[in-house]
Amino acid sequence: MIVSIIVCIAKNNAIGLNNKLIYRLKDDLKRFKALTSGHTIIMGRRTFESLPNGALPLRRNIVLSSQNIPFPGAETFGSLEQALSACKGEDEVFIIGGEKVYCAALPLAKRLYLSCVDNIPEKADAFFPAFESESGWIEKERESHVADSNNEKPFEFITLERQ
Repeated sequence: MIVSIIVCIAKNNAIGLNNKLIYRLKDDLKRFKALTSGHTIIMGRRTFESLPNGALPLRRNIVLSSQNIPFPGAETFGSLEQALSACKGEDEVFIIGGEKVYCAALPLAKRLYLSCVDNIPEKADAFFPAFESESGWIEKERESHVADSNNEKPFEFITLERQ
């Protein structure tokens, strides 16, 4: 099973503010849906709560939480290890946030799907963990996008795989 991380990050690794995404990039959302549909997505409780319509359709939703509360349309596990164990036999599992889940998953990840925004936001309270993209990661794909009516900032899709 490949553990993949998918994230939209600013130049300073910012990913969120007040439990919301910093950037609204239509092309990023389309890519997210195309890559994750038909797969399992694993997220923290706050990330699940930030989803505007609850569990994402066409995907198996897993929420990591130490609280024993229901998350409609999702399975709940107390740890990333338990969640990944429940995914044995799957070809690829996506980690979709937030900050704590990304920190726990980064050492296990084989693939990173990054949407790198060419901007540093004025405010952020959640960040993707620092990592050395040159150390142990090979760039497999890069696609540049300019700002337009659907994408407020210029950005690049970058796919990295761990050696």
